[in-house]
Amino acid sequence: MKKYKNEAKLLKEALKIGEMYAKSRGFTTFGVGTSDKDKVECIYRLLVQDKLLVPLAEDKENGVNMRHRLAIWIANKLPEDHPLLEE
Repeated sequence: MKKYKNEAKLLKEALKIGEMYAKSRGFTTFGVGTSDKDKVECIYRLLVQDKLLVPLAEDKENGVNMRHRLAIWIANKLPEDHPLLEE
């Protein structure tokens, strides 16, 4: 899998965009106390369910791989000259 220098920032952007997508689908926003771990899993599962994201193999489904998959997802959605895509 491709590794991005700004993967943490890409993940933050993916969570922001993913939360907006979830809200547009009728889900309520995450509460103030919701951990990033829970947000990652919820957004990952929603995107997989809507077939916007290829699911991980069942034995590879963990927090690290879900975060990485979300970072790749958002990196593919950003324009090529976006500052977060610098390697």
